[in-house]
Amino acid sequence: MKDGGSLSQPRPMTRLCDYQPPPWLVDHVNLHFQIEESEVRVDSRLQMRRNPQAGSRAAAELVLDAHGLGALELRLNQRRLRPGDYEQTERRLIVPKVPERFELDCKSLLLPRENTSLEGLYASGRLLCTQCEAEGFSKITCYPDRPDVMATFTTTIEADARKYPVLLSNGNETGRGENRRHRHWVRWHDPFPKPCYLFALVAGELAVLEDSFITRSGRRVTLRLYTEAHNQGKGGHAMAALRKVMAWDEEHYGREYDLDLFMIVAVDDFNMGAMENKGLNLFNSSCLLGTPELVTDDRRRRIESVVAHEYLHNWSGNRVTCRDWFQLSLKEGFTVFRDSQFSASQAAPVVKRIEDVNLIRTQQFAEDAGPMAHPVQPSEYLEISNFYTLTIYEKGAELVRMLHRLLGQDAFRQGCELFFDRHDGQAVTIEDFLRCLEERSGRDLGQFRRWYHQAGTPRLEVEADHDPATHSCTLQVRQSAPATGGEAARPLHLPLLVSLLDDRGPQTLQPAAGTPGRLTSPTEMLLEVREASQQFRFEGVGERPVLSLLRDFCAPVRLDFARPREELLFLIRHDDDGFSRWNALQELATSILMTLVEEERAGQTLVLDHPLQELFRELLARPGEEDALGALMLELPAESYLAGLQTPAWIASIHQVRQFVRGQLARAAESHWLETWQRCQVAWNQDEEGEGSRRLANLCLSYLSLLRGGPHLELCRRQFHQAGNMTGVLGALTAAVHCPLAEAEPLADELLEHFYRRWRSEPLAVCPWLQVQATRPHPDTLDKVRQLQEHESFDPRNPNKVRALIDGFCRHNPACFHSPDGSGYRFL
Repeated sequence: MKDGGSLSQPRPMTRLCDYQPPPWLVDHVNLHFQIEESEVRVDSRLQMRRNPQAGSRAAAELVLDAHGLGALELRLNQRRLRPGDYEQTERRLIVPKVPERFELDCKSLLLPRENTSLEGLYASGRLLCTQCEAEGFSKITCYPDRPDVMATFTTTIEADARKYPVLLSNGNETGRGENRRHRHWVRWHDPFPKPCYLFALVAGELAVLEDSFITRSGRRVTLRLYTEAHNQGKGGHAMAALRKVMAWDEEHYGREYDLDLFMIVAVDDFNMGAMENKGLNLFNSSCLLGTPELVTDDRRRRIESVVAHEYLHNWSGNRVTCRDWFQLSLKEGFTVFRDSQFSASQAAPVVKRIEDVNLIRTQQFAEDAGPMAHPVQPSEYLEISNFYTLTIYEKGAELVRMLHRLLGQDAFRQGCELFFDRHDGQAVTIEDFLRCLEERSGRDLGQFRRWYHQAGTPRLEVEADHDPATHSCTLQVRQSAPATGGEAARPLHLPLLVSLLDDRGPQTLQPAAGTPGRLTSPTEMLLEVREASQQFRFEGVGERPVLSLLRDFCAPVRLDFARPREELLFLIRHDDDGFSRWNALQELATSILMTLVEEERAGQTLVLDHPLQELFRELLARPGEEDALGALMLELPAESYLAGLQTPAWIASIHQVRQFVRGQLARAAESHWLETWQRCQVAWNQDEEGEGSRRLANLCLSYLSLLRGGPHLELCRRQFHQAGNMTGVLGALTAAVHCPLAEAEPLADELLEHFYRRWRSEPLAVCPWLQVQATRPHPDTLDKVRQLQEHESFDPRNPNKVRALIDGFCRHNPACFHSPDGSGYRFL
């Protein structure tokens, strides 16, 4: 998952409306890397020709991207070009006159150990590796660095066999040999045309975990996972995930892997989560490696998800790629949806859905409401790295999910198969994807396209009217959205899943004739909302129903639907949709919390006078409640989500009120929290089977640690030392460090010291150790973060350490970062 890049010099605005086909195409690229002690010499040979689709634009002038390349030597059809034969700027190489077809040879000199941008070819420890998305290949050699120029690649790497015994690139290995002076070479060939952003190279001393996979057509694919020596033995979970997702993609999308070899490399210094380079995926070590003793359950699920995401890109991103970077969500949003489908198939689907929705509502909605708001398909950019955002990825995935709902599983899959087959080996657009879905489904998606061009989070306002005389229930649905680019938003096409409940449970639905939508079950209907204001009528409704709306979070919208708290309690207890039950509790808790925030701002004494305490006791005691879902149900809305509901956001008041309510709930259900924590202790020495119980145990401990004068802090010490995996250890550490009671500080210091002594040599464990301190909601935390910047464990050149400490404080500790004195802002 990509999340940023290096800063660059100001450049002209790039606009979607200005897109033109590339004037020159590259048929084949032959690369030779000669790795020396402190430099790398790159020889590239490009077989180029004029693009017949470029028309009159294809003048004789050749313009290539060349970003900061040193010691250039150029040959055109074997003729060496003198400095006066071409022009070189900071970012461009211009050759005034070239023939219709030609070979261009370029020799460049790279200094990877001086490249701190983590783009192009750079050093990570003793490894050399590349990162080329979005525009990093032009830091390696001269090239038309745009995704719609696709070529086959042959790459030869030569290096000292003692320092660089492993030499990797895209495709299949086609040759290797030895030279004099302990040097060796390996040649790779990728037969599938690809844009240069998918190029990859890795050189260094690496251990390998090898496995294999038999495709549905009977081909054996060799699987290799490479790590540095200190990470050897930590890739088993990722390898198992890879085998599972390869089988899943064959079954659910009909996509088979196409090369003889699939490789993954773990890199400690990597500015992204991972990168889907063709046949050679590069991963941030934190998103690939870990055992239960070293990383938490959440991190192991993250590993499975990212492995799936990058593998699934083999078709949704590589074999079919983006025409230009305005189409970024074509590969990223589509693939996030696909990896979410895979992850849901491996565990409880409702838990995965709630986790995805939490990310959308707490972070993507905030992005939509702030100065970085932009459409899923932007119309212009200054720097493409700025658009690797939650809007492109997560909201883009929600748009694909809506298409899946509106069209149905069968038509959606047929449309995807047509898209992959028709556009194999091409660089295409979001519009091409939508056209394939239209052809196979017979549906007109013209109105749906507005989702890609309008920024901001839409709102749905729903009113319900029950008529006992006619036994009918009418829903009045109104939609609105922020203006985009100064233009008023137009009505969107979206699915709205609804169910009507009474005392006996979900009712059998009888939609009035002509109601747009379809029944997904006898008790649930998918309504198709298209108008600014629209009515939907159900018949045979004798008693006033309780409405279950926006089930499964079927559209990325804010729902305004006034209902009494009694109805929310009813949904929490009786709705058959797990997401809707969780959402009803979130809505109930949000109402209570925001009311208390207003009272706190008015100087009133805080009192939690509401059956929320009884509801929590009931949920803790509910027999058969799935523990992972139970843990989500019992967690209050995040401070960042609550802040998004206020203008301005009173961060300090939100934090104080939320802590007060958590303390009241801890006290009111003390015996239930303790009994549940004790019940879940049997899960510590298990693997995936006990994940939900471990999650619930950590939540219980976080509540129990808030109680004064009791023995509960001792439970933190007990769990810390007795838990057989990192989930329990880090859960206990977090509960102790984040406890607001002064009496907890000696224990927190003790456990922090013990943790660091135990795991100081493991970066995968040191990062959460830094983060748990950076996210402590305490007035002294900023001083602690500054101290940790000087600690031996912190390296400002390592993106994971920076994210853990700096991003941990600035993004995930709102009470401290948004301190009224502005110290958090000055620090950032």
